[in-house]
Amino acid sequence: MSDLDATPLAGRSSRDRLVPFSSKLAFGVGQFAEGLKNTAFAAFVLFYYNQILGMPGTLAGLALFIALMFDAITDPVAGSLSDNHRSRLGRRHPFMYASALPLGLAFVGLFAPPSGLGEWGLFAWLAVFAILTRAAMTLYHVPHLALGAEMTEDFSERTRVVAYRQFFSAAGAAGAWIIGLIWFFSDDRGGRLAADNYPPFAIALAVLMVATIWYSAFGTQKEIPFLIQPAPRPKGNALIRMCHDLLEGFRNRSFTWLFSGVLIIYAMVGVNSVLDLYMFQYFWDLAGGEILQLQMTAILGLLIGAFLTAPLLRRTDKRFGVVLGALVWAACQVVPVVLRLVEALPANGTEELIWILTGFKFVQGLIMQQALVAFGSMMADVADEHEYTTGVRHEGIFFGAVSFSGKATSGLGNFIGGIGLDIINWPRGVDIQTSADVPAETIANLGILFGPCVAVLSVVSVWCFTRYRLTRARHAEILVALNARRRERAAGPARSGS
Repeated sequence: MSDLDATPLAGRSSRDRLVPFSSKLAFGVGQFAEGLKNTAFAAFVLFYYNQILGMPGTLAGLALFIALMFDAITDPVAGSLSDNHRSRLGRRHPFMYASALPLGLAFVGLFAPPSGLGEWGLFAWLAVFAILTRAAMTLYHVPHLALGAEMTEDFSERTRVVAYRQFFSAAGAAGAWIIGLIWFFSDDRGGRLAADNYPPFAIALAVLMVATIWYSAFGTQKEIPFLIQPAPRPKGNALIRMCHDLLEGFRNRSFTWLFSGVLIIYAMVGVNSVLDLYMFQYFWDLAGGEILQLQMTAILGLLIGAFLTAPLLRRTDKRFGVVLGALVWAACQVVPVVLRLVEALPANGTEELIWILTGFKFVQGLIMQQALVAFGSMMADVADEHEYTTGVRHEGIFFGAVSFSGKATSGLGNFIGGIGLDIINWPRGVDIQTSADVPAETIANLGILFGPCVAVLSVVSVWCFTRYRLTRARHAEILVALNARRRERAAGPARSGS
């Protein structure tokens, strides 16, 4: 990731500019906060409320699913608000600054329920603070994503901008696992089954979220003069306008197929993420250090993959990256589980098993990153296509949908995973320490739920991606027409005033 000249090339629109390194860095760092939050939500929240506090998996999953349903409203609202906002800090930055402290406070509350609440009291607490955490993250994340799409319209530069974002998303995930497993959930502090370890863990992550969000907002302020300023829209009811914008977005076929495919992928990832600790602890019988090794290996693959995406997609196309990532991710989930179920892997507790699992995790992260970066870049291209067909920019609406699909990782994942745990009669309580405390049939059912049952949906997602038709050549044609239209619009007032 080298510094690039920000000066527009000859004959190109300023919207085709190459974004300077400092701006890409600040923009990317902003994703660190979401990486922290998503990992904590996906890996620790259900485990904490179900295994530690004894809440039924279905009830905990339902509370988190209710929060996801609120996201279905708040994500497009945040997108529409930032699309239509006007201030000296532009459309996106006021929301980025305002969201940080509420996010930190709500996240801490999520892991600090009062004692003696009972099952339904815990349900209400979890639902309320999950909603507050998600709403605050939405207020930041949707404008942040839209900002990345506005920084440039260059087909390849967009991929590099998204690569920075995905790099720091993986770094945030790594940070959550390292802070958790090396310090707060280390074996000498009681491990992952000690309830008192969770509130300080949440405080540490909250502080990092606030700091990185503010750094990202401040570091990208200098980009405001280069961002497109859409034509003023007629005043009217904000809710009606938002609904109209959302319906317009879903009339875009490129967006509809892309969103549908990635929603399925993220839901699958979410189910597996929420079951990760159960698999590590009971299916594979791993110690804390071994869990950290596997998670860091997957994240290392994601980090390296961020550097490889731009060269790969220059030689293929963005749709290829999404399809490749979906298929390889599913294969890496299914194959180790099936090999264990047919007893074709080394026994649990052996070094050979750890290195085999490590290899699968690395490949999974490396190739999955191709899909994540390609998807973010494709969504920005869709915003251009939508402006071409409707005359209106809707980055906020489109990336509100992206934010929602990302949150489906933990929302739908927790809901489906919680129901699955109850269906297989998974035992709850801190006294369930190892696989010896769980019936063998239940552990086998956990593996089937984690691997084959979930990954089969990847076929559906790949079919959705094959329906996406916005190619590099078509995007170039759209940009030529858009730039001509903008020049004509800009010259209009000058002619009328002469």
